[in-house]
Amino acid sequence: MKTAKYFSATWCGPCKVFKPVMNEIAGEGYHVEFIDIDSLSDLAEKYNIRSVPTVVIEQGGKEINRFVGALPKQQIIERLS
Repeated sequence: MKTAKYFSATWCGPCKVFKPVMNEIAGEGYHVEFIDIDSLSDLAEKYNIRSVPTVVIEQGGKEINRFVGALPKQQIIERLS
């Protein structure tokens, strides 16, 4: 099963716009982990997050895909399927 780690920050404008899309995807049964880079800075550092929003897609605990910025919902679902 693929999981998405959604790295964002409360002060990030594009994150505010993109978060409802990620909420929709999570609501459709996909596994999305919401990570605030300010409160979980160690995790953000571990994943080498340099800008937000960033989504890291993992399968079996290994990173298989990553993208920075917002993507259309359908493209994200394709990457998680």
